[in-house]
Amino acid sequence: MKDFIKNPIVKKLLFVLIGIFILLMVFNYLIMPWYTYAAEIKVPNVVGMPAEEAVKLLENNKLTSAVGDTVLDNRYPKNSVVSQRPGSSSAVKSGRRIFLIVSGGDQTSKVPNLMGKSLIDAKLALEKAGLRIGDVRYVPSTTPKDIIVSQEFVSGMSIRRTSRVRISISLGAVEGTIEVPNLVGKSKSEAEEILKGLQLEVGKISFLPTLKELLPNTVADQYPAGGAKVNHGDKIDLFICKYTEIKEDEFNAKHL
Repeated sequence: MKDFIKNPIVKKLLFVLIGIFILLMVFNYLIMPWYTYAAEIKVPNVVGMPAEEAVKLLENNKLTSAVGDTVLDNRYPKNSVVSQRPGSSSAVKSGRRIFLIVSGGDQTSKVPNLMGKSLIDAKLALEKAGLRIGDVRYVPSTTPKDIIVSQEFVSGMSIRRTSRVRISISLGAVEGTIEVPNLVGKSKSEAEEILKGLQLEVGKISFLPTLKELLPNTVADQYPAGGAKVNHGDKIDLFICKYTEIKEDEFNAKHL
């Protein structure tokens, strides 16, 4: 065995094998880790950034990008990055392609005209537009019962899809709890005080030519009439005799 090892050819072969082994160890444990570490880049976080800015940032970090699908997303503005692959802080090689998903913004729908519709018809109209019925409020109204008299958003307005729309539905004419006083023959200021004391409001005031039996600035008529039932805050329209100049003898003849 000793003679075999002492053989010059065998010695050379052993040295060559040992050298190759050492080179492999150095390459595997020193050169390759150094090369791999030096070539890796941490992927920056571009989620939430405008797509153009995200692409530039990736290029500045020696990475490439590819914009994939556009999705409807209310978390981020339109044309902003919603997600990325690989994710931020991932270690990748220089030139690696980063796939981006971009927001298409909120999907919107136009509010249909619900005025004058029944509740069922309104639900169908909203569902067709991708919207939903919100809170339903029932209010007294001169509009026929069960008909929509108001809606939260005006027709034609664009709002987020699947949003809810509040509506008010007529209860029909509902009799109130306050009896309207008879104001005919009373002065305008006196009528206003009476209404105020009953928590009613003065509505539209119309002026009429002075009637023979009434003084100027006197209530000649009213709506609703005295005796009608109304609610707190309702308005009473007044028809007032308009002031006109008359001679003293004519006044005395009429009122004395």
